[in-house]
Amino acid sequence: MNVRLLPAVLFISLAAPTVLAQSPEEKGLQIAQEADSRGEGFGDFQADMKMVLISKSGQTSERELRVKTLEGTGEGEGDKSLTIFDTPRDVRGTAMLTFSYKTRDDDQWLYLPALRRVKTIASRNKSGPFMGSEFSFEDMRGQEVEKYTYEYLRDEPCGELTCFVVARYPQDEDSGYIRQVSWIDQQEYRTWKVDYYDRKESLLKTLKASDFSQYQDKYWQPGKMSMVNHQTGKSTDLFWSNYRYGTGLDGADFNKNSLKRAR
Repeated sequence: MNVRLLPAVLFISLAAPTVLAQSPEEKGLQIAQEADSRGEGFGDFQADMKMVLISKSGQTSERELRVKTLEGTGEGEGDKSLTIFDTPRDVRGTAMLTFSYKTRDDDQWLYLPALRRVKTIASRNKSGPFMGSEFSFEDMRGQEVEKYTYEYLRDEPCGELTCFVVARYPQDEDSGYIRQVSWIDQQEYRTWKVDYYDRKESLLKTLKASDFSQYQDKYWQPGKMSMVNHQTGKSTDLFWSNYRYGTGLDGADFNKNSLKRAR
């Protein structure tokens, strides 16, 4: 999974010292751009993840995964990510490869070792659950700024911090969401909470991030991400650990052949 989650500009007339007020749309976009810029320049990273699936009755099952990410550098190119399942045995070797793009639909493939074949995840299926979790394939795709329009809603306390509350609206008609509302702290531009609304305008899911740590004196990453589905009563916790930056990954580590040899 791509873990990167999402400068105040004053428009000053040269002819007069009047400062033009930003619209909610302009301010929302600006916040999103600043949050995105805080995660730029990492090159590549790897991390370990434990996924805990929690049923409506509270029963749990666990999976262990590894995530590899390569930062996009070409024009219009987003990040590439590779997610590999290590346990339990029945999903071991399952791997997902995602190529994200800034303005067009992402490419996404899933390798199923039991079938020994690579399956393309179609755009119309992106709202489906990822490996039985409450995260959809869409959630695991690139969250590029250009794929949304934005609206600043308000400032609001979030714990000991103050957050911008910003709505973003997917431009992709195949998205499973009509909008997402994010709480982004004003100090480090970390995303602490996201409410996801379905196409019927009903609250579908809430994501909460916590236990942030800073890496390379720059990059903030959460230690835990919890997605609660309000409509099914199910939830999924992701526990992140062992973040490593600058591990030497390159494009050859992110192709359909790498899916089959993922270990």
